[in-house]
Amino acid sequence: MTLQRSGAYATTAGVPAPPALPARTTAAPVLRDLRERGGRVPRELLFGEGDVVVVSGLPGSGKSTLIRSAAADRAVDSQDVRERWERRMPRLLPYALYRPLVRVAHYAGLLRRLRDGGGVVVHDCGTQSWVRRWLARDARRRGRSLHLLLLDVDAPTARAGQRERGRGVSSYAFARHRRAVGRLVRDAERGHLPAGCASAVLLDRDAASALTRIHFR
Repeated sequence: MTLQRSGAYATTAGVPAPPALPARTTAAPVLRDLRERGGRVPRELLFGEGDVVVVSGLPGSGKSTLIRSAAADRAVDSQDVRERWERRMPRLLPYALYRPLVRVAHYAGLLRRLRDGGGVVVHDCGTQSWVRRWLARDARRRGRSLHLLLLDVDAPTARAGQRERGRGVSSYAFARHRRAVGRLVRDAERGHLPAGCASAVLLDRDAASALTRIHFR
């Protein structure tokens, strides 16, 4: 594991993005920790064309906001799928009744994007470790890499984010998310990334807000 905590990244817009990782590499995974810099972070992140970037964090931490603002043209966001289904369903119909259909539609769309072969940015709730394993295997099969963007946001901030969007999760579900995301963050800090993950970037709310573009080449 290579840990980057220095001020190697400048603070203004237009800072050159770090070089894209090669399609196949035997180098140790890289961790870039961009937390606690008051937003003094790169405005862009660059990855290799065909790579898969997974954005993970608590519900309400700002995953969908980050994806829409920085990578709308490469996004596969389960929240977008849910909102499309909600517009089609009777208003009083509980989401739990059609959640399985939303998940099937989301993963079908993700599979189509992977088959296209371009870079993709994927919304991840943190509790579905099998999805990250699947994405890592698919990237490896195609000779590409999997990368992880981890939003490290405390529970009160995430709860506030849920209230702002007008949609929350149960206390039980939120506790599950806290355990799963907390484990991802702690493991990354210790240098242990999920299997098949080539790099991880740790972001707090300020760093996520400062990020304007995720692109591939």
